[in-house]
Amino acid sequence: MNENGTQEIHLSTLERLYRSMLRIRMVEEALAERYPEQEMRCPMHLYTGQEAIAVGVCDHLASTDAVFSNHRAHGHYLAKGGSLQGMIADMYGKESGCCGGRGGSMHLIDKSAGFMGSVPIVGGTVPLAVGMAFAFKTLKKNRVSVVFFGDGCFEEGVLHESMNYAVLKSLPVLFVCENNAYSVFTGLEERQPKRAIVDIARAHGLETVAGDGNDILHVHTAAAEAVRRAREESIPQFMEWQTFRWLGHVGYQNDDHLGYRKPGELAAWKTRCPVQRMESLLQGNHQWCSEQLESIRKEIDQEIETTFIDVKQCPAPDPRTAGKHVYGSTTGSV
Repeated sequence: MNENGTQEIHLSTLERLYRSMLRIRMVEEALAERYPEQEMRCPMHLYTGQEAIAVGVCDHLASTDAVFSNHRAHGHYLAKGGSLQGMIADMYGKESGCCGGRGGSMHLIDKSAGFMGSVPIVGGTVPLAVGMAFAFKTLKKNRVSVVFFGDGCFEEGVLHESMNYAVLKSLPVLFVCENNAYSVFTGLEERQPKRAIVDIARAHGLETVAGDGNDILHVHTAAAEAVRRAREESIPQFMEWQTFRWLGHVGYQNDDHLGYRKPGELAAWKTRCPVQRMESLLQGNHQWCSEQLESIRKEIDQEIETTFIDVKQCPAPDPRTAGKHVYGSTTGSV
């Protein structure tokens, strides 16, 4: 352990974590740049500024482990190994999308990667993650179910019911709260009593950890033990990570001009950028040169550019398939 409580991590792992965070950041920057073209006809909630949490947790998961997400899903999807082509194509409504062009930004799924779905309903995937953990335990699968959600979800009764059930049944599940302090335009202090979210989770009987969600080394170290405890001992875990979204609740723009955030708050959080902190670590402790960092950036940029070119050439779904993949029959009497 280092003096800050994190484990010594091999340079190859640091590079992998950096690449994953930078890739998520650059994908979202590309989406924000192209969104005004009006070809992506779906709402988009960007994850920019929160990348360390998704990457730090998902780095310890296998493809057979399950991840569930929310409306701000891009980071979780990519960190879990979801197809970039499939995600972008679905946002453009293309047949090659991970949901056949029917899902868009908030309804991603990639079963081959163990990404089991994201929905815009706050708390909607929480009981699904717990149900998956119950199935893993019942079937004696050596797997973990993980669900990501924001601080606003802590105000939903289904989360507390799910935590209670997870503890009652000793399920292999990891609850990950990304506390970015705001639910749409309302700050945490206006929505919840003055007490730590992690304390309430602990009162439910979960094993808990909390900390700086922009510190990839802290997240990665803590997640390693949490995933191990859930997987090997079937002890449900809860993590609360403090972080901050850089852009508006929805859309591709900075909405700081609306005045709902404290003056200087966004600027202060940007100085704690998880990507830049990792770059500083690589350049300082590991003596990377700027050319090494730029080489990685160019590789990712080429992947992104190629993906957008390929996606735009893909066909839209056949209109005759509009009735497929819906819940229930479209024919017959009621």
